[in-house]
Amino acid sequence: MNVYAEKIKLIEWITQITDTGVLDKLLEFQRKSQSDWWDSLSDLEKNEIELGLIDLEEGNTVDHTEARKLYERYL
Repeated sequence: MNVYAEKIKLIEWITQITDTGVLDKLLEFQRKSQSDWWDSLSDLEKNEIELGLIDLEEGNTVDHTEARKLYERYL
């Protein structure tokens, strides 16, 4: 299969479509195929990120130098 040639065929076909229902379905397919990385996270991961954002808003942070000191053995 020549991927480039198949893409050209699809582009030509899409430019000929006049049925808005078909266009809507294609656009929906496009949206679903471009998933957001957030959706692939577990509930636990999402919760941890949200807790981190709350800490940030409340000023519960340390600067880069301090963080390196705390986690130096893991780096």
